[in-house]
Amino acid sequence: DDDDINDVASMAGVNLNEESARIMATNSDLVGTQIQSCKDEPFLAAIPLHKRILETAKKLGITDVPAEVVTFISHATQNRLRTVIEKVTVITQHRMESYKDDEWYEQATDVRSQLKFFEQLERLEKQRKDEQEREILLKAAKSRSRQEDPEQARLKQKAKEMQQQELAQMRQRDANLTALAAIGPRKKRKLDAPGLLTVGGEGAGPCGGSQAGLGTGSPRQYPRQKITRVNLRDFIFYMEQEREMSRSLLLYRALLK
Repeated sequence: DDDDINDVASMAGVNLNEESARIMATNSDLVGTQIQSCKDEPFLAAIPLHKRILETAKKLGITDVPAEVVTFISHATQNRLRTVIEKVTVITQHRMESYKDDEWYEQATDVRSQLKFFEQLERLEKQRKDEQEREILLKAAKSRSRQEDPEQARLKQKAKEMQQQELAQMRQRDANLTALAAIGPRKKRKLDAPGLLTVGGEGAGPCGGSQAGLGTGSPRQYPRQKITRVNLRDFIFYMEQEREMSRSLLLYRALLK
């Protein structure tokens, strides 16, 4: 039988020894490893989910729902949730992407600068009106007419209150400057100084302990994990693009918030 197989393989131009060596080289990382199946754990709690499915099935005339259905629905929910999170994450990353420093894009408008310009105009206009009102009040306070009308008396009272308020603000500012001068310049805490308590428990107080060394080491640098924050606007955009959710009640409720 082996001779017949070899004859057939040789007639077809196949070398069994070379093919066996090639297969062993390809799957060399799997040789000697033991593979076993993992336990199929449902994503959702089985008992409450089974109860909920039975309540829905009884309305349709179904009295028995096997455990395989519960497991299948649990896995389907997990897969659906994973898909939704992946798509919303991509939408959020596109929203957070900045093209300001990209050489292929040129800035056409800058709304933030325009808003700052309008705010500055409003501040200058308010300052001008305050100066005009202050001049009117000062003129009313300096007037020494014997027969004063009620409007003149009101302006004098308002000018007096304004002067008292300005004097209180000057006193408060002088008190703050005096307190800051008494405290002196603030010293920044040196976070990278040797001997300080480091994250991870390698330091132990001012001496640093036996693990921190004798003041020669530096704190371990941990890479910061980038966090993608999804807001309601990203989820609304996702639901508008999905065919199943573009006309759903959930989308309308999200738009009303």
